[in-house]
Amino acid sequence: MLISCWSAKGGSGTTVVAASLAILLSRADPAGAVLADLAGDAPAVLGLPEPDSPGLAGWLDAGEAVPADALARLEVTVAPGLALLPRGSGELRAERADVLANLLDQGNRPVVADCGTHLHGAAEVVAAGAGRSLLVTRPCYLSLRHALRASQRPSGVLVVREPGRALGRDDIERVVGAPVVAEIEADPAVARAVDAGLLSAARLPRSIEKALRHAA
Repeated sequence: MLISCWSAKGGSGTTVVAASLAILLSRADPAGAVLADLAGDAPAVLGLPEPDSPGLAGWLDAGEAVPADALARLEVTVAPGLALLPRGSGELRAERADVLANLLDQGNRPVVADCGTHLHGAAEVVAAGAGRSLLVTRPCYLSLRHALRASQRPSGVLVVREPGRALGRDDIERVVGAPVVAEIEADPAVARAVDAGLLSAARLPRSIEKALRHAA
């Protein structure tokens, strides 16, 4: 199972949401879960040093000569049951991104792909190849306007709620054309966990765990 998380505008919290979803899946599935980082911010959000792994960029750049187990060799252990496929340095070439999406989707563990913002190249291909494509957005006019211009149409929406916004669930579903599968409150406890590097080390902040439980 491959789930892609992406946003059409910066500052939506896509990496935190994707990482939290992968953590929940890793604890719910006996096989664990994988977070595929196509945006590059996952190590910082998870409190990890920048991995030495050549990452997904290296795998894509290597072409058809890569061995069958090459993706598994790139994994970095985050916590028991949770592995990270880091982005790596260099361009995320799109030529074999469809092969990557298929491998991630056909594995024995659920995979959450953080496809970042402004989908393009390999991230766009992986997002399109996912069984579930989740738009992460804030309930604001500009974010929804950017979402309408995106090349990808989501199968569901994860809304990061903010106080004082006039747009509601029905407005978002009508504009985007996809159901809201979770509404996540903008919670300072989540920011504190990320700042302290503790997002994956202990229990997720209750607000985000409760919101994402049904989306996992």
